[in-house]
Formats: sequence, structure tokens, C-alpha cells
Amino acid sequence: MDSHETDYLVIGAGAAAMAFADEVLTNSDARIIMVDRRDKPGGHWNDAYPFVRLHQPSRFYGVSSRELSHPGLDVAGLNEGLYSLASGAEVLAYFDQVMQQRLLPSGRVQFFPMCNVTADDTFESLLTGRRHRVAVRKRVVDSAYLTFDIPSTREPRFSVAPGVKCIPPNLLPGMAARSENFVVVGPGKTGIDACLWLLGHGVDPARIHWVMPRDAWFINRANIQPGDEFLLALVASLTRQFEALSAAADIADLFERLEASGELLRLDPQVTPTIYRCATITEAELVQLRRIGNVVRKGYLKAVYPDRLVLDHGEVALMPNSLIVDCSASGISRKPPVPIWDGSRINIQMTRTCQPTFSAGLIGFIETAFADDAQKNALCTPVPNPVLDTDWLRMLAVSTRNRMGWRAQANIEEWLARSRLNSLFATMARVRPEETEKLAALKRFHDASAEGLAKLPQLLAGLSRNVTQELT
Repeated sequence: MDSHETDYLVIGAGAAAMAFADEVLTNSDARIIMVDRRDKPGGHWNDAYPFVRLHQPSRFYGVSSRELSHPGLDVAGLNEGLYSLASGAEVLAYFDQVMQQRLLPSGRVQFFPMCNVTADDTFESLLTGRRHRVAVRKRVVDSAYLTFDIPSTREPRFSVAPGVKCIPPNLLPGMAARSENFVVVGPGKTGIDACLWLLGHGVDPARIHWVMPRDAWFINRANIQPGDEFLLALVASLTRQFEALSAAADIADLFERLEASGELLRLDPQVTPTIYRCATITEAELVQLRRIGNVVRKGYLKAVYPDRLVLDHGEVALMPNSLIVDCSASGISRKPPVPIWDGSRINIQMTRTCQPTFSAGLIGFIETAFADDAQKNALCTPVPNPVLDTDWLRMLAVSTRNRMGWRAQANIEEWLARSRLNSLFATMARVRPEETEKLAALKRFHDASAEGLAKLPQLLAGLSRNVTQELT
């Protein structure tokens, strides 16, 4: 058995692990060992489908110390006029570069791919079985506490009869030409991407069935753009959210107001969404998705036969030579929040709504900047991962409470001002005294947020559905 010593043993080398390690490396002289079951850094991006892209701008994804992909605006396509979205290949190349050109050359980071952590002080090679014991001086960092459910890494959750072609989206580009019709299963980000891929390649919408047990609310990507040129639009968006909060009579009224103001989007104006997964789309993408008329809303898919789909609430005839594209994986897991700093462990979780790498980077900074675990946990209450539509409200409540705590700490405010992971909001701090229009917009936002936050407890008290309910 090989023996090692380190300050931090990081379980995983995915996006969150890399963002954490990057901050620890920048802000301390600590040594880090990273262990991952995969051959390359990047986590679940290694298992993603070939046409995947970020759903948020590349400008604020990844690690603090290195830009990701093209930093400018897209000049064509369904994301035209907005900041670019890195492809899956670009994201994987980026994390490999961070490892090879940033972490390993520091001399303070060791990376053990194709290995599995078997205990807090032991890991072993998946290929040879060789075991390694680690003396950890500070913390074991569990970046895998929030796991990802990916279509390509698990079997379908519905039965598939002999003769039915059922694939994960990874195989879609290679199988599409041999199929006449398509059934996309799942309403989330992956299902959206599969539908847009088919439509983008000229497939007649009539040849596509889209199975969704529940409809989802989507974030309007135009409202989450970084950069000085989008500051007024961003502040206006935030203002509208808090104005909706303060004016809402109840939860249903809140979502009606959020939709009417362009903050949230839905596929069908006649169907009320009941889930929310942080997926973002543009209005141009929504126009394309609405071309698909065969949307199957009969509950969860139970079985697929050569001639029909069997669902919770009925059956649907299957068109000839149909390819079933299973996009029903739930993405990020819905585990109960636990303290981020928990004894000898750090459990990486989100500290800001829908921002996993920002959250991990901030946790890395706070780990190096503060000594008391109680204070660290007070600054970083875990934001629940969204499933239900009402999780939009729960996430906002925790994110806002965390943000208020960060504002009271000068060193965190300094980190927020310089970190590229916070570039969505850092522009607010750069407004100059002579920029009167921007200052007026910020005042409207602060006034609206005060009123909205005063209403927040009332709306939270009105939530009646079970927060622990799991949906896919």
C-alpha cells in the first residue's frame, strides 16, 4: 500500500471539485490530492451527449483563474446576441487544461484518475486494485455529495420490449439517419437539447413525440447575461422578480407575474408547470420547441412496445420505425442538505441559486479565509436543489440570506468583486457616480428587493406541497 500526506483529499475531479481546488490553491499554500473514478477531469461532462452545451453563459462557469471558451457574444443561431455557451467538448478541454496547466504544475496538487475512494483515508485503483492510504491534515472534501443522474450511465426507468430501439442521447447523432420517427422522453435540459438538435437538422416536428409527465418553468437566458452592456437589463430583471414577490397574493399569482414580466417561460401557455430545474432557454429556442405538437402528457412512461407507449394514464400509438431517446434522467440529485463544514469533511453544495461552480469556488475561498466552522456554515447555508416549481421561491430565500451574510464580510465582498465566477453580479459594484441611469436602476432594485423580502415569509408559509417529493 502506498502512503501519502495532504491537506485536502478531494473526492472527484468534476466542475465543483476543480473550482474548489483552484481557490484553495490561489489563497493558501495547502496541498491537495484529487481522486476520480473517471480517466479525465470534468466529472459528468465526460458522459454527456456530443451536442450538449452549457445553458448558462461561459463567462461565469468553471474556475476563477481561467476563462472558459470564447468570451464574447454569439452572432448567429438561437443564442444570437447573448454571451456564448461552451460546447461539451470545450468544457472537457477546459477542465483538462486547468488540471494540466494550472493545478498539477503548481507542485501542490496530485491527481489520481481511475481510482475510487473507499474510506476517508483510503483509495484504490479501479484497474489494478492497488491501494493508497492518505494522511489528511485538514479535510476530506466530498464534491460528489450531489451526484448526477445521466442517461448514458444508467438503464431506462421504463421497460423496453424486444425490437424497440431505445438509446441515450449520446447515440442520437449516429442513429437518427436510420429512423423515421422520434420519441424524446423527458422535459428537462437534456430533452430540450434533443428536440432542438432534431429540429435543427430539419426533422419535421410531426415526426417527433415529446413525452413529459410534468411541464417545467424555464429561466429566460436573456435575463442572466454578464457584462456592463447587460447591466441595466440584469438589474431590471432582478427588480421585476422582487416586484412580483411583493405584489403576489399567493404562489399561483407569483408565477403568473414572473411569466408576465418575462422572467420565467413555459412551453405551453395552456399548461401550468409544476417543476423547476434551473434550465435556461431563449425565446427563439422556445419558438422552435413549440413547433412540436405531439407533446404526450399522460404521466410517466412505463413501457415501450413496438406499436405503443404505455404511460401512467393511458397509451399512445407509436409511429413506424421510431427511435426512443431516453432523456428522463433527473440530472443533479435531490439529497437533503447537510452542513457544508461537518467535522473533518466539507460537503460541496450550492450556496447560490443554480450556480454550482460559483458555489464551490466560494466554499474554497471561505475555507481558506475563515477559521471557525460555525461562522463558515452561517455564511453558506446549502441552497436546495430544485425539483418542484415552488423551489424557485425556496432557493431565492436561502440565496438571499447567504448574500446578506456575504455583504457583511469585507474579504468576501472583495472576492466577489474579482472572481470571474461572480461576473454576472460584479458589474453592479463597478457603477460610477456619473452613471446616473444605472444608479437610478440600482435604487429601484434595492427598493423593490426590500419590499419583496418583506413579503417572502408570507409566501413561504403558504407552501403546502411536500418539499421532499422527488420528481423527474
